Amino acid sequence: MSQLLKRFARSLGIVVLLTSVFFSGPAAATQKSEFRIAWSIYVGWMPWDYAAKHGILKKWADKYGIKIDLVQINDYVESINQYTSGGFDGCVMTNMDALTIPAAGGVDSTALIVGDFSNGNDGIILKNANKLADIKGRRVNLVELSVSHYLLARALSTVGLSERDVKVVNTSDADIVAAFASPDVNALVTWNPQLSTVKAMPGAHEVFDSSKIPGEIIDLMVVNSKTLKDNPKLGKALVGAWYETMALMSKHNAAGKAARTAMGKASGTDLKGYDSQLKTTRMFYKPAAAVKFADSATLPKTMDHVRKFSFAHGMLGEGAASVDVVGIAFPSGKVLGNRNNIKLRFTSDYMKMAADGKL
Repeated sequence: MSQLLKRFARSLGIVVLLTSVFFSGPAAATQKSEFRIAWSIYVGWMPWDYAAKHGILKKWADKYGIKIDLVQINDYVESINQYTSGGFDGCVMTNMDALTIPAAGGVDSTALIVGDFSNGNDGIILKNANKLADIKGRRVNLVELSVSHYLLARALSTVGLSERDVKVVNTSDADIVAAFASPDVNALVTWNPQLSTVKAMPGAHEVFDSSKIPGEIIDLMVVNSKTLKDNPKLGKALVGAWYETMALMSKHNAAGKAARTAMGKASGTDLKGYDSQLKTTRMFYKPAAAVKFADSATLPKTMDHVRKFSFAHGMLGEGAASVDVVGIAFPSGKVLGNRNNIKLRFTSDYMKMAADGKL
């Protein structure tokens, strides 16, 4: 399926084979012992790859008598589509994508781990111009209806512009770097590691980044809600493995350096490049920090921004009559949208277990 078709499916709130989700797969899950988790390359998700390759994930899975198969999907959107259609029990994704793909498509999903938020890892680049206002009238290459699109909309509002003042050109994340090298492309929005590569190209100027909207582009580990309810051992194993890896990579000793070096190499860079990306990522290395963020009154406000953008762009479903069509639940008990159609749930329960040493 082409990237454009994927995005079209996303904007309608459906994915390939979605109807089968209501009759089989994780939505009808019971207790089981084997699970599949999808992931894709991004600075904040490289710890999963490291945990799998270095036995940390297996150690925690063994502790709870289960097996977890971590599968890399090269196309980020496709990984979420496959999760939504029932091919995986969990998947890494951003908060907006969790809402607009599985949740809007009817798959009840839980944000098990709040891993980090982008604090400069997503940016807007102009060619031969150094002010955001200079974007007016330009064609802007980005992954349409992604967090890049959201960042563009939020950025334009800060300089009195709107999407009507630019022309969005849908471009695959795999093609974004090559696109900027073309003389026909003079504006784009992307995320790391592609962002770092583009910023180093001749004539490139970053004019806005996600540090200007801190805490709004959140990276999550999302699991099917029924699967988690029926199999809490999956949640415990994933959270345990995650925070063991966090503790290791955050160390400033040889072991921490070796872990980050491996993560950098696996993502196509080196230690210096990976550490540079970490500087623009607000990682929650300790579970207590993630719990505080998930429990905060700011998270519902952020998701209100996200759902309004999503509704305005037709991403909550073709028949969505209002922004309230999908319910979003938070640890405090607060719900945005339809309480009778909650399809995205933020929880801090398992992260609290890690913080309290109860895993």
